[in-house]
Amino acid sequence: MERVFAILLAGVAVLPVPAAAQVIAINQPTQTLSEGRIATLPDAEQAPWRAYLLRSEAQRRADRAALVAELAPGQPAPPPPRAFGGGEKSMPFDRDAKYYGSAEARRIADTIVSFQTPAGGWSKNQNRAGPPRLPGQRFANDAEMMVQDPANFDAPQDRFWTFVGTLDNGATTTEMRFLACVATALPGEAGARYHQSFVDGVRYLLAAQYPNGGWPQIWPLEGGFHDGVTFNDDAVSKAAMLLENVAEDPALRFVPEHLRQQAARAVAAAVKAILAAQVHQNGRLTGWPQQVDPLTLEPISARNYEPRSIASAETTDILIFLMRQRTPTPEICSAIEGGVAWLKASAVMDHAWTQTAEGRKLIPQKGGGPLWSRNYDIVTAKPIFGDKDRTIHADVNGISIGRRNGYNWWVTNPQHALDAYQAWSKRE
Repeated sequence: MERVFAILLAGVAVLPVPAAAQVIAINQPTQTLSEGRIATLPDAEQAPWRAYLLRSEAQRRADRAALVAELAPGQPAPPPPRAFGGGEKSMPFDRDAKYYGSAEARRIADTIVSFQTPAGGWSKNQNRAGPPRLPGQRFANDAEMMVQDPANFDAPQDRFWTFVGTLDNGATTTEMRFLACVATALPGEAGARYHQSFVDGVRYLLAAQYPNGGWPQIWPLEGGFHDGVTFNDDAVSKAAMLLENVAEDPALRFVPEHLRQQAARAVAAAVKAILAAQVHQNGRLTGWPQQVDPLTLEPISARNYEPRSIASAETTDILIFLMRQRTPTPEICSAIEGGVAWLKASAVMDHAWTQTAEGRKLIPQKGGGPLWSRNYDIVTAKPIFGDKDRTIHADVNGISIGRRNGYNWWVTNPQHALDAYQAWSKRE
């Protein structure tokens, strides 16, 4: 049997195996942001990162203490809230202005306010049209049944305290947008609690932003890949766009002026982080990863089946955000041009990603496409696909049927960025 030697290469163990073999690499876990890692930075750069880490740890302790204080000594906590109950869909944004002053909208807003963490953020995947949080009830219930497994990159440090404040799956920014609609419809005392909750959310986003302008997936920090600057699910760009609204939208003038000024600076810092994280290949700008290391801004892995890569969906979201900038700098323009060129070159035609008798597969289909792989290798620029056992494959049809069916490995949404570019490139 041929011996195989693994060569560790920036988060991926590359396996020199015969070309016919399906496994081309083994995914490696991501490092947690820690005091030890901060100590490797140049001396002049360490202080703001140490302060950030201390602030995160202090806020996590305060959040947990606040939950305990809601119950009398010996009083049992209520059952945890139901997870996966609607998330973004439970907060409608397609209604007329009158709706957001209605009793129904206020009921949703009241539930939103009740689930706001002491830090000012929200958890994810919860039905905000459901009942308000009870005193002592946990803020999240996302990993209640998850087993503590060191081999699972996604296993939480504490399954009873995870995602307590996150930007994942549109959380926090979606709640804030809905509160803004209600607060705008209810001026004065009637909207005071919604105004305050939104302002607390602004403080949360400002506190969670890294010194280099990025945002982690979870704050206070939770470790592992969650500490990475997260472009996945549009987390960074949604946070930046919301703060952009805070800084510029007259309807949000209820936010204190000093916070609005901080929001403007936060947006500028976020743009710098985005530009710095764009991947170069052979001297050319390409796309962006799903997430990057908070200190180095280099691509990192996430879940077991999510290797470090250039990610087409995240590239799409970032390009659309950059094209929204009213006064794009030469650096922004170069980033957009590079990202668009990469998407055009990466498109696959005459294929379909579709359900077959053997599960979802990529199959030849005349006239199909354009399609883009979810992930592209950082070095070779070729499509790559992960499996739950951490194996990385060059052919999506070679991964397990459960992972093929459970993840959208080929996507069409990059076309949205290409369509937006047509208009952007003709701007005056």
